Amino acid sequence: MKRGLILALAMVLVVCALPVFAQKVTLTIESWRNDDLSIWSDQIIPVFEKQNPDIHVVFAPTAPAEYNGVLNTKLQGGTAGELITARPFDASLQLFQQHYLADLTNLPGMKNFSPVAKSAWITDDGKSVFAVPMASVIHGFFYNKDIFDQLKLKVPVTKAEFMAVLAAIKKDGRYIPLAMGTSDMWEAATMGFQNIGPNNWKGENGRAALLKGKAKFSDPAYVKTWTELASWAPYMPPGFQSVKYPDSQQLFTLGKAAIYPTGSWEISQFEKDATFKLGIFKPPVEKRGDPVYISDHTDIAMGMNANAKNADAAKKFLQWMTTPEFAALYSNALPGFFTLSNAKISLKNPLANEFLSWRGTSRSTIRNSYQILSRGTPNLENELWRVSAAVINGTMTPVQAGKEIQDGLSKWYKPAM
Repeated sequence: MKRGLILALAMVLVVCALPVFAQKVTLTIESWRNDDLSIWSDQIIPVFEKQNPDIHVVFAPTAPAEYNGVLNTKLQGGTAGELITARPFDASLQLFQQHYLADLTNLPGMKNFSPVAKSAWITDDGKSVFAVPMASVIHGFFYNKDIFDQLKLKVPVTKAEFMAVLAAIKKDGRYIPLAMGTSDMWEAATMGFQNIGPNNWKGENGRAALLKGKAKFSDPAYVKTWTELASWAPYMPPGFQSVKYPDSQQLFTLGKAAIYPTGSWEISQFEKDATFKLGIFKPPVEKRGDPVYISDHTDIAMGMNANAKNADAAKKFLQWMTTPEFAALYSNALPGFFTLSNAKISLKNPLANEFLSWRGTSRSTIRNSYQILSRGTPNLENELWRVSAAVINGTMTPVQAGKEIQDGLSKWYKPAM
């Protein structure tokens, strides 16, 4: 009996001495980049999980136009994931002010980002950073090189050349000149208004003038931009008012349309789906030799749910995102998303390198609705979606668009003179 007791005690000691294995933690990433699902799942996350076998990461995106609403509902209901993909400036700042995003100021890797890189995810007083900067994107136009060669078209540089190219494609009759619809509305503003507009309002100078109250959306530069957008309508797909973002992407990648107004974020999708040679060109200018202004927009970052259930694991993932390893991995896995890290990396994708080269030959700005000007009601960003689509649809004039936007902004925005 004594021997049995000793044996039992010995077994208990052995069991107690065995290592305690922690249960695998699962992190969920909320994002609007639903077309990036396979890239995150197959290329980015496996690298982190290999180094951190006790953490499993799930990328769970929502459609872009629905993301803000769905995310807010999840955060309010306590069902949002630990990691929150953060849009730049006001939308994410509001989440931080509502205590939905955690303060990441003291995350060690933040030193790897410049003040400019952090500017889209920092409080107005510069004291609190609430997301790890990931990438910027550059606006422009994709075109089908095979169609251009077939129709003997030259890449347009000026606005007149651009319209002449559209007219030539339409006259030929075999292809849709411009692959874009207005059903989702945001494309009309993001891929139209914010793409070509900087050449009219002179980039950062014009954006700063709006913030200071020295310029208005009813000014000629903005009315001119909507006038140019309205001129696109005859060259867009039949029934373009019902064409959604995925529809226009497909029209282009299937070779049914010649030109697609968009930006560098489309590279991965287009290279995967298109069977023709892809080309890109800058937003057209008034006359050759004019300076080109491009929207080089601080686009995407990653924050942490302030009520994250697995905060330590989430911080470990975010710290990894500040490393040169992630910067190189992300920028090459998602060509066209250019890292905001100070890390020196090399890009393998020719189109990404071509977009990036524009920084040396153009003047960069960001979308003029994102910083400060979309904090009030009515929301400027959403209003730009609405009126830009309406102008293209022909249900609103460019002058009316300018007046409605400025009247809405003036209801709540009082610039500090």
